[in-house]
Parts: sequence; structure tokens; C-alpha cells
Amino acid sequence: MNLKRHEGHEREIPHGHIYHAVIPIVFILIWFLDSNILKISTILNDFVPFIIRLILFISVLCIALIFIELSHRILFKSHKPPDSLITNGILGYVRNPMYSGILLIYVAFIFLSISLISIAFFILVFLVYNWMANFEENILENMFGDEYIQYKKRVRKWIPNPFKK
Repeated sequence: MNLKRHEGHEREIPHGHIYHAVIPIVFILIWFLDSNILKISTILNDFVPFIIRLILFISVLCIALIFIELSHRILFKSHKPPDSLITNGILGYVRNPMYSGILLIYVAFIFLSISLISIAFFILVFLVYNWMANFEENILENMFGDEYIQYKKRVRKWIPNPFKK
């Protein structure tokens, strides 16, 4: 069986779509079970009022969706992957805005119900996304050489620098 791949798939980690599908399902399952049914590790909810957790959830979720939208606008302007390194827009502030946005969605859910088990699983999720980002950055380094190395020196990997010149 021959799978139809999109253009630019060679710039992504092999089978990345599986990680993007399975990890959120497992996380939401763990988060939901601990937060709403088992309540094994939600002791911190007693100390942080729900309204504060809700405000944090909404705020972080909005920031996450902005990161994802801005990265989509730049990276997927056309159906062909760009031939040159993109360093403008949000990519001028953070190297992995889409992954950062995805990770912020996890953080938002953790804020909504502070499940210690979910936090522990989030650490694993972060390590997987960091591995995927490293893999893809190595590909970009091979493609764009010194230009990408200089970009990595100027632009942070995960957290944008709002004071960047």
C-alpha cells in the first residue's frame, strides 16, 4: 500500500501525524479521568479558585490559538513548501510556533484542573515535541546550512522574545 504524502513531508519527522493524533487523545483521557472521575492528584484545585483557573485556561488557550493561526498563515500560504528559510512574522520570534501553540493547549487544560498526573504526562509530551522539533530542525539545518544556524542563534526555540530587535 502506497500512502499519499503531502509536499514537504520530507521536512517532517516520519509518522509525525501519528504522534499528533495519539498524544492528545491519551492526554485528554488522563486529564479527564483524573480531573472529573478519579480525582487522584487534583489536590491543588482546593487552593486555586475555579475562576482563576478558568481565566488562566481561556488566556493560555487564546495565546495558543494565536500562535497556531499565525504559523499557519506563514507556513501554508501555498500548497508547496517554501524554497527559502522563513524568518518573518511569528517565525522571527519563535522557531516552532505551531508546536509551541500545541504545547500551550496542554498547559491550558492543566490550568483548568490542576491534575498532577496530567502535569507529569505533559513533561513526557514536551519531551516528544522537543524530539520532533530537534529532528525537523536538523533537516532544516541540512537544507539551509549557515543561514539556519544563524537563525537558531537569533530566535528562541519555544518561548518568543517580545523584546527582539
